[in-house]
Amino acid sequence: MATNSARGTSEHDPNLRRHIGVIGLLFASVGSIIGSGWLFGALNASITAGPAAVISWALGGIMILLIALVYAELGVMLPLSGGVVRYPHMSFGSFASYTTGWITWVAVATTAPIEVEAALQYGTKYAAFTKEHMVGGEPVHTLTALGYVTAALLMALFVVVNYFGIRWFARVNTVLVWWKLGMICLVIVAFFFAAFHGGNFSDHGFKPAGWHGVFTAIATSGIVFSYLGFRQGIELAGETDNPRRNVPLAVIGSVLITGVLYILLQVAFIGILRPQDLAHGWANLSFVNDFGPLAAAASFLGLGWLAVLLYIDAIISPGDTGLIYTTITSRISYAMARNGNAPEPLGRTTDRGVPLISLIVTYFVGLVVFLPFPSWQQLVGFITSATVMSFASGPLVLVALRKQVPDRERPFLLPGGHVVPFLAFCASNLIVYWSGWDIVWKLMVSVLLGFVLLGIFMLTGKLALPELELPSGAAWLVPWLVGLTIVSWLGKFPEPYAGNRGVLSFEWSIVAVVALSAIVYWLAYRFQLSPEDAQAHIRQVERESQVVEEPLAAGR
Repeated sequence: MATNSARGTSEHDPNLRRHIGVIGLLFASVGSIIGSGWLFGALNASITAGPAAVISWALGGIMILLIALVYAELGVMLPLSGGVVRYPHMSFGSFASYTTGWITWVAVATTAPIEVEAALQYGTKYAAFTKEHMVGGEPVHTLTALGYVTAALLMALFVVVNYFGIRWFARVNTVLVWWKLGMICLVIVAFFFAAFHGGNFSDHGFKPAGWHGVFTAIATSGIVFSYLGFRQGIELAGETDNPRRNVPLAVIGSVLITGVLYILLQVAFIGILRPQDLAHGWANLSFVNDFGPLAAAASFLGLGWLAVLLYIDAIISPGDTGLIYTTITSRISYAMARNGNAPEPLGRTTDRGVPLISLIVTYFVGLVVFLPFPSWQQLVGFITSATVMSFASGPLVLVALRKQVPDRERPFLLPGGHVVPFLAFCASNLIVYWSGWDIVWKLMVSVLLGFVLLGIFMLTGKLALPELELPSGAAWLVPWLVGLTIVSWLGKFPEPYAGNRGVLSFEWSIVAVVALSAIVYWLAYRFQLSPEDAQAHIRQVERESQVVEEPLAAGR
């Protein structure tokens, strides 16, 4: 049994356990990536960018890979569950870790609900789980009363599986990921052999919406959203048996594997479209039963058997990802409580090593999320921006830790000094900017809500935060949040405008985001905790993150 943590764990409150092997960790990432995004992303990206959606998938994969590389170094150097939340605490202190942790929690807490909504949208073929409405001239499928009740039951199922511990989670997830990988490969091959109209790539223009459409698709069509699951290799790093080997394989391998599959799927989808589907241009692409676009495409190709499998997969793929994110949300709550940034009960675990109170909170938050965001389309852009913002602190932490703990062993070390971390930070900010002002302002309101909750927690004594450790946290954090808000408000995303001014041209807005990134990057490198304070935080976190070592069953 691991020693008791500094925050009062006991024999009735053990820590998390190392129950995930290399395949389990890789499949946690791959399974999280292949969720609802691939079921809707090909259609949505085609509408936004036309055939150039292929470029969007490739660029999105490269940008996410840059971020993943940063976390591969961090995840091996400090293999911690909830690592995305805990790393900023080490370099920049409590204020920074609370803020980035809150953004992360908002992102992951809304992901399980969106996966459930995706499954129910496809399931509408068999029962009235969703109803179509027109929002902003586009069809949106929202939950009915039957859909909401079913969603609540599915969320409860995720909690039950997680209650039995991380070993059961890994076993269930591995089986489901093999299914999901097989399905996406089957769809690609079947589409290529059923029909391929090469003229679709040029007859209506390769980039009908120009580069603006290409970049918009990256952020809002489900492309970046479809890649974000790589994080599970980081969040579960404290529960894998060989972090040095398993974390880089899971983080980098999952992005590369799924990136190839997504690009092939997009090419195949564009190729199977019929002339009548494109009669009104890419922006108006639609066909019968497009609430389940891939299954509908299989049907008009005469592949009824594939359509049936896709409707089945529409439950399995999002369901598995929802299961994973229920696990991750509870680990984020656990990590925030261990940082002192959330109420202490969230950091307690059962005798199975499960953060049960965090799981219960995750369930009820998911039910609330269904109310303001009752459709997949309404949630995807928000989750994308929130998640990418939560990743953005990683590059800053990486370069800070290189200065604070230069002698720390780094089994996986990124070459090139500041090059990859800076590019990763720029990529994060560009993705948030491309999501558009209508998403950014909602995200910033969520951040302000987090500050309000922080004040309430402190005034009521629910949190006994250490000193906020300013300016190490706020010196870069506040200019970053304010700067992103201003650039987005002045920019041309989205177009037509949704309250944004459209003052910055397409080119100058990118220059502004890169310049802002450079300023914030320098501030974070200049203002950070002292090496002594950073090392103290690391020692504290490592004491609290000890896990129970137990033999693993074969075939993990």
